[in-house]
Amino acid sequence: MIIRNARPWGADAADIVVEGDRITGLRPHDESAPPSAGDVDGRGRLLLPAFSDVHVHLDSSRIGLPFRPHSAIGKDGGAPGVWGMMLNDRDNWRNTDVPHAEIVAGTLERMIANGTTRVRTYAQVDVDCRLEKYESVVAAKERFANEADVQVMIFPQAGILREPGTVDVLEAALREGADVMGGIDPCQLDRDPAKHLDIVFGLAEKYQVEVDIHLHEPGELGVFSTDLVLERTRVLGMQGRVTISHGYGLGSVSEAVTRRLIDEFAELDIAMATIAPSTSGHLPLVALAEAGVRVGLGEDGQRDYWSPYGNCDMLDRTWQLAFVNGFRRDDHIELALSVATVGGASIMSHSSPRVAGVGDRPGVEVGDRADLLLVDGETPTSAVMDRGSDRTVIHDGRVVAEGLRVVGS
Repeated sequence: MIIRNARPWGADAADIVVEGDRITGLRPHDESAPPSAGDVDGRGRLLLPAFSDVHVHLDSSRIGLPFRPHSAIGKDGGAPGVWGMMLNDRDNWRNTDVPHAEIVAGTLERMIANGTTRVRTYAQVDVDCRLEKYESVVAAKERFANEADVQVMIFPQAGILREPGTVDVLEAALREGADVMGGIDPCQLDRDPAKHLDIVFGLAEKYQVEVDIHLHEPGELGVFSTDLVLERTRVLGMQGRVTISHGYGLGSVSEAVTRRLIDEFAELDIAMATIAPSTSGHLPLVALAEAGVRVGLGEDGQRDYWSPYGNCDMLDRTWQLAFVNGFRRDDHIELALSVATVGGASIMSHSSPRVAGVGDRPGVEVGDRADLLLVDGETPTSAVMDRGSDRTVIHDGRVVAEGLRVVGS
């Protein structure tokens, strides 16, 4: 297949040759060459790597359901804090007219239609839902196996130690084939960080899966938990197999601590997944990328029981990532776009190139995987600002979505 008249990362119009799941050629656009059956008309649009959402909770989505106000505090609106919001989700997620599995699948479908072909999703596993949410996510993964790569991370949203039986159900999900073992706030939620992390890393080692730690803890407390993660990563030889998600406050303690954490993340190849939070204490994106740390982006919740935010469009979240980092320069905004596309892909697979810093634009060169997005826009920065709807989504060398609809849907 040839993608005709497209502009890779906003460069001059080119014809991009795709064979199988790889880009095998890039040449200047030839207007006189007749198109062949199966070619894609780029129409002068931008050609970018497809998006990678590496921090999304498909299992708690309300996409496709009536909008739910989030003004109340208490049982219906959620109490402050992780535990209170978790209980709100637990009280309400079954109360829909649409089966849970269909909500999850519909959310993934909309993500693909908007340009996301690589997804790491959480699936809550606890003594309340047991494997019910996990099974809905696995069903969606299988349903759209030809349109997207999906990794399922089992997530103890309610903690591991607070409710007896949690470890047993987590291990049951790992036996079923879960891809990633999750952990959450070892100090604040379970209040026994050593035991919490010993279980997380012990199960990950037993089932040979990666680790992803959900870290909301502030300042020095968050740094303390992170140091425990670093210690276990080093001792167990799990370099390249650990991700810290959120980490809102890791850059708020001091410049010296910020620099040390970035250097140790680079040394141990610990990745970071951000959701572009509205806080100022996160680790600086430019410094992380320039140090060689793998950084990816995610939407987190999708208009769920925690928050009204999230619309399945990673181009929107890329705008937010640029905004919260105070980016105005084109090369910085393009860095945010690289993180949202190839950055997340490098977390899901080490065969994907990582973003090497400001000015690096990977993902659309000869030899790269043909997971691509055509979108209208004058430049990559303008595409982030305008978030156009004229999109063609390609996964493994096949068109899987056109005009914000999955092909054949």
